[in-house]
Amino acid sequence: MRVFENANFNFVESRKKGYIFSGTLLILSLIAFVVRGLEMGIDFKGGMEFVVESEQVLPATDVRDVLAGALGSAPEVKTYSDVSVDGGDALLIRTLDTGDISQIQGQIIGGIEAAYPEAAPRVVKTDIVGPRFAEDLKRGAIYAVFGSLLVIFIYILIRFEWRFGLGAVAALFHDVLITLGVFAMLQGLMPFSLQIDQAIIAAFLTIVGYSLNDTVVIFDRIREFTNLFKTEPYNKVVNRSVNTTLSRTVITSSTTLLVVATLFIFGGEVLRGFAFALIIGIFIGTYSSVFVATPVVVELHARVPAQKARSRKR
Repeated sequence: MRVFENANFNFVESRKKGYIFSGTLLILSLIAFVVRGLEMGIDFKGGMEFVVESEQVLPATDVRDVLAGALGSAPEVKTYSDVSVDGGDALLIRTLDTGDISQIQGQIIGGIEAAYPEAAPRVVKTDIVGPRFAEDLKRGAIYAVFGSLLVIFIYILIRFEWRFGLGAVAALFHDVLITLGVFAMLQGLMPFSLQIDQAIIAAFLTIVGYSLNDTVVIFDRIREFTNLFKTEPYNKVVNRSVNTTLSRTVITSSTTLLVVATLFIFGGEVLRGFAFALIIGIFIGTYSSVFVATPVVVELHARVPAQKARSRKR
């Protein structure tokens, strides 16, 4: 993009504004966690699953709206394909209700029959996700997120140095916490589900990977320019590095956002929460690469050598 071809923005000197902005978002996110909390899906809370076959193809979004009235809360409804089901196509209905499974099954069948008299729906498979299994999934999701952050820190440590590793991990914590905060703030206010399920965990891991890729590009340029411009102040080298990668950052973010926005608009109700998480993550991840990860490296570079010098004098 020619508008960023000769960019010369003073990002390093503006980092304190970034601290204020990020700090505000993190505080709001923490308040949202405490006041509103997160809406956990069946994967992490437990519930029931039903595979429903019918004589006609039923739109998942419409069935979800129909069953929201019959069950008192909106279930998760997805198109389900399985060779064990006649015709191969059915609906997978997941609900958080923990009452009698026969009663819930009757409400589902009754709700579909009332809306689609010729569908002749029948339940061909049922399953219960117990609290113990849901707790195991929750623990596994936490391990996956924190494990990925640890592996990323080790990778950056080996490829660059520990300052860059801390900067990358700080940015990734920043991205995940703020995205979760947005989910906590907006749950119940959006016209689609913001429940935390396995798909949303996959979205968070995708955000981590996307943000890391953006950050590594900037870090790589910093290392390259540090060797090329050895007589320049470190802050100037870092600023030059961010400006020379700005065009690539904007183009990558814009094209990725275009694809994810298309998924959000046309992907259907089931993928809307997943796509929404990615949209928030792209904005926050692009921002954090410049205003969180890079400033952390600058601050550590300025402070650690000074501490070493003071210790030598003693």
